[in-house]
Amino acid sequence: MIDNTIFENKLAAYYTLGCKLNFAETSAIGRQLSEVGVRKAREGEVADICVINTCSVTELADKKCRQAVRKMIKEHPGSFVIVTGCYAQLKPDDIADIEGVDIVLGAEQKLDVVNYLDQLKKKEKGAVFTSKTSHIKSFVPSCSADDRTRYFLKVQDGCDYFCSFCTIPHARGRSRNGTIESLVKQAEEVATNGGREIVLTGVNIGDFGKTTGETFFDLIKALDNVEGISRYRISSIEPNLLTDEIIEFVVQSKRFAPHFHIPLQSGSDAVLRLMKRKYDTALFRHKIEKIKSILPHAFIGVDVIVGTRGETDEYFEECRQFIESLDISQLHVFTYSERPNTQALKIEHIVDTKTKHARSKALLDISDRKLKEFYLSQKGLLRKALFEHTVHDNKMYGYTENYVKVEKEYDEQLVNIVKDVRLGSLNREGTAVILQ
Repeated sequence: MIDNTIFENKLAAYYTLGCKLNFAETSAIGRQLSEVGVRKAREGEVADICVINTCSVTELADKKCRQAVRKMIKEHPGSFVIVTGCYAQLKPDDIADIEGVDIVLGAEQKLDVVNYLDQLKKKEKGAVFTSKTSHIKSFVPSCSADDRTRYFLKVQDGCDYFCSFCTIPHARGRSRNGTIESLVKQAEEVATNGGREIVLTGVNIGDFGKTTGETFFDLIKALDNVEGISRYRISSIEPNLLTDEIIEFVVQSKRFAPHFHIPLQSGSDAVLRLMKRKYDTALFRHKIEKIKSILPHAFIGVDVIVGTRGETDEYFEECRQFIESLDISQLHVFTYSERPNTQALKIEHIVDTKTKHARSKALLDISDRKLKEFYLSQKGLLRKALFEHTVHDNKMYGYTENYVKVEKEYDEQLVNIVKDVRLGSLNREGTAVILQ
């Protein structure tokens, strides 16, 4: 058993890469260390413990993870270095070989970090603690705060879909979730702590209920009744799991924002089949049209991947035209990166780097135009904005319920306050709306 007195007055530094789910889990790790006496290092302080939570969604993400590990080791010489996250689960030996790393924790171990610290004794070589993907079964609750206004609540983990391009099921295991009762309690704690907005996060949140016999629809109905929370946002949800029932509920709910984030990945049915996605463009179009028919001012963000194996010029043009035809607000464009042990590697047609960049730029141009059009469509309308504490050039920013970014002169009294605002024109950069 570890002597917890060794942690008293120790300082910890944290570095998180990747998705909001990772940020929520880093927050949970921080709370564990805080409970045994470890304080978060302030800027300029040298930490005794470093925690790096990694991502492995692309080859570039892997590279950034290795750079982050080396940077933390350099900035905090002599510290006990812990590396965890998806890259740690998939390539633990690669990380363990980095000089200065002490332990590598897989998906099943990372949220039990205190039990692996071994009296904080530095290692000659990193020790690896991981489980086979098939053995990753636990769900550990996590909730993190962002800028003291927005909280990210982990409701689900893992994925059963095994899309041909994706390693996430190998990194995080099968779909599993917390209970509605436990998640409602966490939301109540956020409200008690003064949180105004909660984003529901997970790997495949629409698949919620696999381990508890509940449904995502049951969850959002229960959360909608938590007093003190001004709004919830549903993070990325698969189009085949975004039911009409859920969309209709958002219309009449007390707290769920008219804001949807839906992964498309490709606007070509042929490419969707190669990706082994569970829908086609007809279903995706139905979801967009359903949302806009009953929530005309809803913000709709869409994920898309360019340059996947098998994406010919013809298929990309189908994708581009399909996206152009959709009444959406913004695209999140990702460039395909080959991942080891994925089915996509069996597809013969390979897209060269130059073509990938050109396709990415074409879709990003569409995204910029659609976002500005959406912002301008809101001019003159009255909305509710939640303001954040971050300040740039004496400007503060917030987001309306339908995710319009607003800008105004900084006013400390407005931080974490939901205020009625009337939307005006775009700012000089076209990145936010100035208030009337």
